[in-house]
Amino acid sequence: MRTFEEIGELMSGTDHAKTHTLAAKLDHLFQAVHPRNRNEFSYEEVAEAIRDRGGPTISATYIWQLRKGIRDNPTKKHLEALAVFFGVSPAYFFDDEAAARIDAQLELLTALRDASVRQLALRAHGLSPASLATLTEMIERVRQLEGLPENDSRDRSRAGHAIDEE
Repeated sequence: MRTFEEIGELMSGTDHAKTHTLAAKLDHLFQAVHPRNRNEFSYEEVAEAIRDRGGPTISATYIWQLRKGIRDNPTKKHLEALAVFFGVSPAYFFDDEAAARIDAQLELLTALRDASVRQLALRAHGLSPASLATLTEMIERVRQLEGLPENDSRDRSRAGHAIDEE
């Protein structure tokens, strides 16, 4: 899991990481976007859902090939259909900055799948800025005690604003 700092960089578009391949982007979508309490969608589920929505003809094998990097030049219609299925903008596949912002949002949503994290976030909703700052300090101290990476509060607030602006 990324640190808040890394997520903040991704959401603000300041991440200077290398360009990701189509295969890496599609793989990330499979890993991050799936119903709660179950594993990834199967290739057949994705292909069938695209067909059922009136999308272009696409096979489970072709989706597998795209994900594995065996095929890497799909049509725009295939990419648009995959984007619709996974609930992301088609820009995810064409624009690395958009992909970085979407990846950061997906990472946040993945963290919120954890009932304990979700409960903590919901309980904190509505607290004063001073109380939120105190909780943040407490969480940072616990992270330090557990040997987890430090986070910079400026990056967390930047990440929060990016979500609000979307």
